[in-house]
Amino acid sequence: MKIMVAVKRVVDYAVKIRSGVETSNVKMSMNPFCEIALEEALRIKESGRASEVVSVGPAQCADTLRTGLAKGADRAIHVEFPGTLYPLSVAKIFKALVDAEKPGLLLLGKQVVLDEGNKVATVDREVDGGLETLSLDLPVITTDLRLNQPRYATLPNIMKAKSKVIKKLTLQDLNVEIRSDLEVVQVIEPPKRQAGVVLSSV
Repeated sequence: MKIMVAVKRVVDYAVKIRSGVETSNVKMSMNPFCEIALEEALRIKESGRASEVVSVGPAQCADTLRTGLAKGADRAIHVEFPGTLYPLSVAKIFKALVDAEKPGLLLLGKQVVLDEGNKVATVDREVDGGLETLSLDLPVITTDLRLNQPRYATLPNIMKAKSKVIKKLTLQDLNVEIRSDLEVVQVIEPPKRQAGVVLSSV
C-alpha cells in the first residue's frame, strides 16, 4: 500500500508573529499537523502495512519536502503553480494526484488502526464528552495534535535527503484547470483588543 501525505508550509510555530499580514523574512516550516500525519504514515510503513510514503506540496515548500524525505518519506512531489492557490484549487490538484498515484491511504483521530485488507481504518477522535471511535473507508484520514510525537530528522538522513529527487509536476501534467473563484480585496490586521471592564455584579 502507498501512503500519500499532504504537506503545508507555514510560519514556524516558534516564531512570534508581530503582524498578521507580513511574512517576508519569517522562518517557515512544516505545519505541525502535517508532521503528525507524516509520522503516522512512517509508523504504518514500519509496521509492514505500507510500502511507500509520498509527501506532496507546492513549489515553495521544497525545503519542507526535504524535511519529509529526511524523516523517512520515500518520495516527494511538488506541484508548480506561480499564483495563489485557494482551497477549491488545492482540492482539485489533490484529486488529480490521487487519481495518478492511486494511494491506499491519504493522510492530511487519535489512534489509527487499519484492517487486514487495508480498506477500512478504525480511529479515535476527541469530542466534548471524551473519545469517539469511528470506522472509516479509506483513503482519506485527517489527524489531530495528540495522535503521536513526530520524530526528529537525523543528520545522516538530512544529508541523504539532499540527494533525493523531488518530482516536479505542473497543472498541465495533472490536466487540472485552475480558475480563481475568489478575489482578495483587502488584507488588514484585526483590531487591537480593548481593555477589559471590571463589573460589580453579573
